[in-house]
Amino acid sequence: MTTINHRVANVSRRDFLKQGAGLTVGVMLPGAMNKALAAAMSGPGKAGDGVPVEGLFSPNAFVRIGTDNTITVISKHLEMGQGAYTGIATLVAEELDADWSTVVVEGAPADAKRYANTLWGPNQGTGGSTAIANSFMQMRQAGATARGMLVAAAAEQWKVPAGEITVSKGVVSHGSGKSATFGELADAAASQPVPENPKLKDPKDFTLIGKSAPRKDSHAKSTGQAKFTQDVQLPGMLVAVVAHPPRVGAKVKSFDATEAKKISGVDDVVEIPTGVAVLAKDTWTAKRGRDALKVEWDETGAWRGSSEQLIADYTKQLDTAGAVARNDGDALGALGKADNVIEADFVFPYLAHAAMEPLNCVVQLRDGECEVWNGEQLHTGDQAALGKLLGIDPSRVKLNMLFAGGSFGRRASPTSDYLLEAASIAQAIGGRAPVKMVWLREDDMQGGYYRPLYVHRLRATLGDDGMPAAWMQRIVGQSIVVGSPFEPMLLKDGVDVTSVEGAATLPYAIPDLYVDLITTNDSVPLPVQWWRSVGSTHTAYSTEVFIDMLARAAKQDPVAYRMAMLKKHPRHAGVLKLATENAGWDAPLSKTEGVKRGRGVAVHESFNTYVGQVAEVSIKDDGTLTVDRVVVAVDCGIAVNPDVIKAQMEGSVGFALAAALSGEITIDDGLIQQSNFHNYTVLRIDQMPKIEVHIVPSAEKPTGVGEPGVPPLAPAVANAIVDAMGKTITRLPIGEQLKA
Repeated sequence: MTTINHRVANVSRRDFLKQGAGLTVGVMLPGAMNKALAAAMSGPGKAGDGVPVEGLFSPNAFVRIGTDNTITVISKHLEMGQGAYTGIATLVAEELDADWSTVVVEGAPADAKRYANTLWGPNQGTGGSTAIANSFMQMRQAGATARGMLVAAAAEQWKVPAGEITVSKGVVSHGSGKSATFGELADAAASQPVPENPKLKDPKDFTLIGKSAPRKDSHAKSTGQAKFTQDVQLPGMLVAVVAHPPRVGAKVKSFDATEAKKISGVDDVVEIPTGVAVLAKDTWTAKRGRDALKVEWDETGAWRGSSEQLIADYTKQLDTAGAVARNDGDALGALGKADNVIEADFVFPYLAHAAMEPLNCVVQLRDGECEVWNGEQLHTGDQAALGKLLGIDPSRVKLNMLFAGGSFGRRASPTSDYLLEAASIAQAIGGRAPVKMVWLREDDMQGGYYRPLYVHRLRATLGDDGMPAAWMQRIVGQSIVVGSPFEPMLLKDGVDVTSVEGAATLPYAIPDLYVDLITTNDSVPLPVQWWRSVGSTHTAYSTEVFIDMLARAAKQDPVAYRMAMLKKHPRHAGVLKLATENAGWDAPLSKTEGVKRGRGVAVHESFNTYVGQVAEVSIKDDGTLTVDRVVVAVDCGIAVNPDVIKAQMEGSVGFALAAALSGEITIDDGLIQQSNFHNYTVLRIDQMPKIEVHIVPSAEKPTGVGEPGVPPLAPAVANAIVDAMGKTITRLPIGEQLKA
């Protein structure tokens, strides 16, 4: 068995240029960083705007080939469990014709000029299921460029035409019997001219893309070699935990650290803008010191609302018009004249991100510079925020991108909240020691950021054929972009596009369709942020459950009902057909005494990926729900690594099912009621259903798979519950409603 080596490290510009013993290949990012998806995928521009270095390609380098045959792929995207390192390495290795076992991956430094996410404008970062989508052409061309140089070097040495040379699994060969490994050619290839337009492979010739090559992070993670923030140890480092205000808007009035400082190992206690930090030799000692603190909070400006009050207030606001997100035809007029209107209100609670690795960050201040070790997700924004806080140029903020044990959106903080907190602590002690700031799970669960609470109202009337003739949807909730750096991009005419995605983009053919949004940020100060699959987490549920309600009212099969409205959306229809056929939609479910069984379906597009899901459930007489089986069909364009896609769909089902069954952050008198996994439960192993994943064969450019598997799960389960027992669940989580 071949051992797949993996290492994760940050590559400094200086180290990057010092590789005299190997070949470095780079490609430029497109000049117009904010072009649309199709344009961004058309391929990178030409190299040439960097500082020339003899024998090396220094600007925007993604590939390094050493004389030891090691091929190092520089990933500009964070690996947080979604398979980004494997996918990006696959793209390079495919065009390079590399031996997969010799490929390793390193995290890129923070440098938006070289490593920008081409779909986000001139910004570096990972999110929105964009890693493979924005890397597909860019990384393939990086590999093809390297291959072209190796071939040119061999042709020059062997005095043969380059067209007669072949490359396979890291070996360059000629029909005359001459051959050389990549490592043997690295030095000579470094002096070759850069191919301006290296030829890319025809997809029919792919040997890695479309195949399930072993992941590049599995070996390191399964052997304990993978480096996360918690593994970072620096000389003289102190560990800090922070006492945060119990309510949003509260501040430190005074504190007494006498008892905390009596604990052996506690080094210091300092006040920072977000609370009081205790620094100690290790995490446990810092926690004990925090527990011994006496803090008096000034709560004159604290918010004392409750989630139930918000739901009641939002429900009242459903009677008021909002900012228009979509208006086809005259839905409001048609509904006003209709004799028979079908209506439903939906309630979606606040949700926590609850990643397995709680937030943490290591910061070192010295010589007018800041160095950070972190599961870094938004490089450019974090650099800017840290630079502003510390009064230094962002270029003097070095970010070391380590593995992250999950994020689900939390580490992509638009306010850089936890990084700024860590830097504030280091600043408060005068930078005399590196600081590892650690948030315990309770810290983030009770004082972090949340998926907003939303209330929806849907109303529809049916035509003579039973199909929806008019459809109106109103959404009330907080915006995750108002007040953030993303507001100019994502707030259009008063509409946060992330709040209405999936509703304003409803694919069904409905003549009169209206969607509006009421944003509540002015009255609700609770911190909110994107949560895995963002707006589709609630819009997919409300729209897909409501579609089933309409199908039942029309006495039509819910699959046939959907298919009739998706004639202009073949990719939606394709995954719906694939999922239902493999689920045996028309076959009867097995029966068990004392158990009601049902089957439900949902289809949804998010992040340009189409997913259909069929769920089968069993419900005992006491209301106990079991999700027995989920059949998933996904159309994500070219399947770069089918095994990674399957894993992401399986993980999405588990993640979404936990939220659907029991996920809920509740607030009483301004206090978050949940604190850890005992009362904010993640899915237990015995709750995981049998999952089947089917991938639509496609020649389209690849799109994301980290998030799109989440939205259809909850509505598919809810529709299965209706099929089993006739009960429509309009308020999540499902578990609480089944008990009601």
